[in-house]
Amino acid sequence: MKTYLVPVDFSDTAFNAADLAARVSHQSDVNTIILMNAYYISPYETMLPNPDMVMLRQEEIEEEAKDRLQQLNTLKEKLTHMVRQGVKIVTRLNRSHLLRAVVDVVEEYNVDLVILGSIGNSTVRKDSTGIGDHVIKISKLSPVPVMVVPPGFSRETIHEAVIACDFKKVKENIPMAFLHKLLGNQNIKLRVLNVDTEGKHIGKDPEQLAEESALHDMLESFNPKYYYENHADILTGILDFTKEHKAQLLIALPHKYSFLQSLLHNSISQRLAKNSTVPVLLLK
Repeated sequence: MKTYLVPVDFSDTAFNAADLAARVSHQSDVNTIILMNAYYISPYETMLPNPDMVMLRQEEIEEEAKDRLQQLNTLKEKLTHMVRQGVKIVTRLNRSHLLRAVVDVVEEYNVDLVILGSIGNSTVRKDSTGIGDHVIKISKLSPVPVMVVPPGFSRETIHEAVIACDFKKVKENIPMAFLHKLLGNQNIKLRVLNVDTEGKHIGKDPEQLAEESALHDMLESFNPKYYYENHADILTGILDFTKEHKAQLLIALPHKYSFLQSLLHNSISQRLAKNSTVPVLLLK
């Protein structure tokens, strides 16, 4: 992976995600980390007064933009001392909505991975257990994988990862090219988890066994360990397993049973933000 994009809204969680991007540079072949802030001002804000009868002046907009760039450069200076030697850090202020800014920068810089905090300044109240609206939107529409970093995660390296898999159409749903980029040259222990609520593995279901065999062949080069858990709730089972094995990364596959689909349901997204203590990588 050559390029990471880190959207920064200057929240503690965003800074934490930027720190993780810098640390992970020592485990990957990334050569560029882009720190991007989206600063969108509607034309109406410069033409009409707000409820307090105050109209935003162009000088104020430019001063705010200058301040945001300065904050990005301050963060860049900090990360410069944390990244692997040779990694370039770029700052970018986009004058558009966050989602549009992310999509545009991904396309312009051929970004491989978006790394962002699970909550932000403008999306979640301080006492909320929900996940930021920006995470749901970016995770849904980003053309590249997204890594969601929870508050407080601060590990120096990622040495153990869990793939949550339901063994359904594995050849169609597992992006092997990206997994090879992520895990191919790294000393990362891989655990593959299937929360088997219907007992298909134990019952030797022919279709299940065929999918398992295909997955074993696909992941053979990673030397993974396979686990089967019988849990009434799939999401809770995955989170509990990840915590029990002290993994530093949870990888969710891109199909209708994945975390990505679950993010669209508010109750589950709140549980993810509240309970996941490690980054969640949403593959495409």
